[in-house]
Amino acid sequence: MAPVARLRNVVLDCPDPLALARFYAQVAGGTPEVDEDGPEWVVLQVPGGPRLGFQYSAGYTPPEWPRADRNGQQFHLDFDAGPSWADVDAAQEKVLALGARPLDLDDQGGKKDFRVFADPAGHPFCLCTIPEA
Repeated sequence: MAPVARLRNVVLDCPDPLALARFYAQVAGGTPEVDEDGPEWVVLQVPGGPRLGFQYSAGYTPPEWPRADRNGQQFHLDFDAGPSWADVDAAQEKVLALGARPLDLDDQGGKKDFRVFADPAGHPFCLCTIPEA
């Protein structure tokens, strides 16, 4: 089946678009680009990956992960950190230093292949292991 349209952006509402774009630029690469109309819209083209948009939202309320009864998760981003837990450990140290906060670090003895964090605006994201082929 032919697609109806091509995905252009994944957009995150937030209180400070440039600050959040800078956070994700340090996590995934790329350079934030502020819209010519002002800092209410910032775009980050992730090298070899998707384009992320960051949009100012007055009165922004972050999701409350994992609660579905109050503002829910809304969505989350997954990042491949490497094939081993040592790679995930190293990535975890870096995202925490950048301002992320842990939400769920229990990998259940290796049964889960991810750990969950919140970005500085409260959006959940995961650092995942990449299974070796």
